[in-house]
Amino acid sequence: MANHLAGETSPYLLQHADNPVDWRPWGAEALRLAEATGRPILLSIGYAACHWCHVMAHESFEDPDVARLMNTLFVPVKVDREERPDLDAIYQQALAMIGQQGGWPLTMFLTPAGEPFFGGTYFPPTPRYGRPAFADLLQGIADAWADHPDRIRTDVDALRRGLAERGRSSAGAAPSLAAIDEGCRRMLKIVDSQRGGLAGAPKFPQPGLFDLLWRAHLRTDDPALAQAVTVTLDNICRGGICDHLGGGFMRYSTDDEWLVPHFEKMLYDNAQLIDLMTLVWQRTQAPLYRTRVAETVEWVLREMIAEGGAFASSLDADSPGGEGSFYTWSLDMIREHLDPEATDLFAHAYGVSAEGNFEGRSILHRTGPLLADDIEQRLAESRAVLWRAREERPRPARDDKILADWNGMMIAALANAAFVFDMPRWLDAALRAYETVRLAMALPDGRLAHSMRWGRIGGIGLADDLAHMIAAALTLAEVTGERRYLDHARLWAEAADRHFWDDGSGGWFQTAADAANVIVRLKPVYDNATPAANGAMARAMARLGQATGDDRFTGRAEAAIAVFATEFAEHFPSMSALAAAYEQFAAPVQVAVAGGDGAEPLLRQLATEPLPTRVLTLVASSAATPATATVCRAHTCFPPVHDARQLHALLMQR
Repeated sequence: MANHLAGETSPYLLQHADNPVDWRPWGAEALRLAEATGRPILLSIGYAACHWCHVMAHESFEDPDVARLMNTLFVPVKVDREERPDLDAIYQQALAMIGQQGGWPLTMFLTPAGEPFFGGTYFPPTPRYGRPAFADLLQGIADAWADHPDRIRTDVDALRRGLAERGRSSAGAAPSLAAIDEGCRRMLKIVDSQRGGLAGAPKFPQPGLFDLLWRAHLRTDDPALAQAVTVTLDNICRGGICDHLGGGFMRYSTDDEWLVPHFEKMLYDNAQLIDLMTLVWQRTQAPLYRTRVAETVEWVLREMIAEGGAFASSLDADSPGGEGSFYTWSLDMIREHLDPEATDLFAHAYGVSAEGNFEGRSILHRTGPLLADDIEQRLAESRAVLWRAREERPRPARDDKILADWNGMMIAALANAAFVFDMPRWLDAALRAYETVRLAMALPDGRLAHSMRWGRIGGIGLADDLAHMIAAALTLAEVTGERRYLDHARLWAEAADRHFWDDGSGGWFQTAADAANVIVRLKPVYDNATPAANGAMARAMARLGQATGDDRFTGRAEAAIAVFATEFAEHFPSMSALAAAYEQFAAPVQVAVAGGDGAEPLLRQLATEPLPTRVLTLVASSAATPATATVCRAHTCFPPVHDARQLHALLMQR
């Protein structure tokens, strides 16, 4: 037996390359081996920043006795869920059908054809948490495979039918904006009115859901919707889930106060939070949101730049000194670097105490709102000192693979924030990342690879990759005025049509028609940590059609929305991306600005306007041309305006 992961590029797979387990990457070779030996597949899915993935690896996959069982009874296969979110989606759904809670590490048992029949997530080395010991589970599954094949075949067939059903869809009447607004008001019942987020613990930022509520507030002026969003953002921005020294946000809070985070930092969370805070700032002008956007962007530009200027995927939850050791402080540690007065001020502002709030140390969090400017300046100076000291600590590992969809999300967020806050340097970073993904990850047929590391691309790409890179291209076209980005978006949209659209019942499959070794092609419409592929693609297609005047693309968006419309009543909170797509289709705000340098006041005014369905066109004109802005909304175009005050008044009209 020999481990087969050494030649992979995924940091997660390479973390397991020295295990005594005979791990193989997912693919035809592993499936052929299972078929030839008659052994079931033990599929383990995780990702590099996952804390419990590391725990299970240390407890079980590094144990020679457990590895011997795995190698003897199964064909062990390792998958990085970030490289293969399509596989993860299939087997997470299968686990849900078994009646178990999903998550990572995902542990699934499959037939040699890749069909699931049993699974779970983390399994301990000895019976704990109501779960069997992993070694006992392995032996029990192997015995069932040998002794009860008919029972297993019955389970396999039932799960396969259920998964196939998930790939089907039926069209219905499109939702209305009024129905979406009413759905958002109903959602207020599950929002924590005091701390924000959804009630209870753990708390996830869920930027897509709160973007949905904010959009409803912009349409209705309902103060309850606004409060649900601002209370959430205020608490996230002040809580321990925010890295107050280095910038950026952790994936979630383990408690209901946003205090104790799961310490991993994901690119996709931070992209979505930049977008949401930027949109909310446009209405509120809250200094806290502008500050957190800037801090998060600076963290991305400092710590998340990977090859070619594209963006890395994540920072690990664990540090060499233990979970949270990189981020937490004791009062004595702070005294080593700050004078007594600065220590007292900082400890009071950031909740640092002698007893600590996490394993004897303190997670930094703001105990109140922003203070007077002179005090905030002193706190900023202290943060800079402590950040430099923290830089000397052993760092969390970084997963530096480049994912096309996550990069698209960050590129679009950076480009929009650069426009709103007038930060050309942020736009430059977005442009560098965009060109790397566009060129280095291009496939000959107009598609994109999903992942890249060390110059090696992996996979033929997913619908998510095209959707988010179309969105990135459209945002760059808006803020630069360069039409070539629309050409790129067209190319990718046409590739999505050829390879992912379901000609039978409509909607986009996540995997392409020529994807290999996938037992079912799903059509994701329910959002998870990232927007569902169909919602993201429908919104991108609507924007592209509106930006180019090509009805083919708006027609695709309309058809996709109709395909999943019947799902809204039951699954509304999980369909924020599709709701945003419908708003983009039904209520775009199209603005054309002309006038050379004289148009800058109009653009600066536009940058402050909260317009989530904005479609901006910069019209090339001579410097002598008077600056004008033409606004079209609700299928009506208004007379051109010439100054910022007039533009604001026009955009405020309903």
